[in-house]
Amino acid sequence: MTIEIIYIFIGIYAASWCFQVYYYLWFMLKTSSEAKIDSSSSDQALSVVICAKNEASNLKKHLPKILEQDYPDFQVVVVNDCSTDDTDMVLAHLKSKYEQLYYTNIPNDKKFYQGKKLALTLGVKAAKHERLILTDADCQPTSDKWLRHISASFVNEKEIVIGHGRFTKKTSLFNLFLRYETFWNAVQYMGFALRGLPFMAVGRNMAYNKSLFLKSDVFKRFLNVASGDDDLFMRSCATATNTAICIKPEAQTESIAPKNFSDWTTRKARHLTTAPHYTFKIKSLLFFEALTRQLFWGLTICSLFFPTFALIGLGLFIVKTAIQYIVLAKAAKKMGEEKLYLASLLFDAIIPIIIGSIWLINIFSGKNKKWK
Repeated sequence: MTIEIIYIFIGIYAASWCFQVYYYLWFMLKTSSEAKIDSSSSDQALSVVICAKNEASNLKKHLPKILEQDYPDFQVVVVNDCSTDDTDMVLAHLKSKYEQLYYTNIPNDKKFYQGKKLALTLGVKAAKHERLILTDADCQPTSDKWLRHISASFVNEKEIVIGHGRFTKKTSLFNLFLRYETFWNAVQYMGFALRGLPFMAVGRNMAYNKSLFLKSDVFKRFLNVASGDDDLFMRSCATATNTAICIKPEAQTESIAPKNFSDWTTRKARHLTTAPHYTFKIKSLLFFEALTRQLFWGLTICSLFFPTFALIGLGLFIVKTAIQYIVLAKAAKKMGEEKLYLASLLFDAIIPIIIGSIWLINIFSGKNKKWK
């Protein structure tokens, strides 16, 4: 190796290590510093909005757990979006048992594909309360205090609350991968929000003010985007001062993970259609995190083949990994994700490769990823 190549190697290696350490200590660590909020006095009336498309079995299983929340004044609005199964019958039966349930149907029109954005807009407009909490038909709250904790997070004039939507735990490597990837993403975008750079949320568990949604008119400007009702809303409405997070284990939602890798990649591809609409700063930070992560892993492995750099590479790897584990362990403890952070070393290097591949396929396929 020439001296010039050695200098380049050292420079790229050091820059990658520094950016990774900065990213974890500045953004990721911030998630575990969520302020303590007393939820016992949270009682402002609210509406839960759910969009359902062929979700009869999920509604029958999960909707009662939402309708039976320990909260003084709330309604649940379900938009039956062109379902062809027994969704309407399930909702009619539940309506006879729960007076706070309201539902409306969107007729199926084969000539016109409206997507989830229309269903969500109708649900928001049908809601009678200013404070809205959103989730999906295949989700269930992790406790009967879900609404209390989310509602209590609307403090200091906050207008948006980002919650965590986890996947049900199963004994398989694929399930571990899905749960870790979801957990890592949540720690990331919640840390960004706390640093004044909110850019993402998940429709499985988020909340915002109805007036904020209506005045934004966000979906009319992004009708050509296949997905991203949550991220596009955040892109248009979230600011450094109006967004809060709620990561308490009792304030989360849980849903069944995708059945297989193909199902997950389809969902991820649909979600990535919103990535081009992030701000330049957000896109730059996300890009450099993925890039420096891959460079760090690659250069660490390369350093082991050269005695001069082996000890340095091993030392940098140990320090970076220790910081990563400490940061994720603190977040996992606060989020009730047990020892999920231990999977970091197993998946850390491959996740950017998988996500990057899906993103490239999105670009070259040109397919419209519809909500099904």
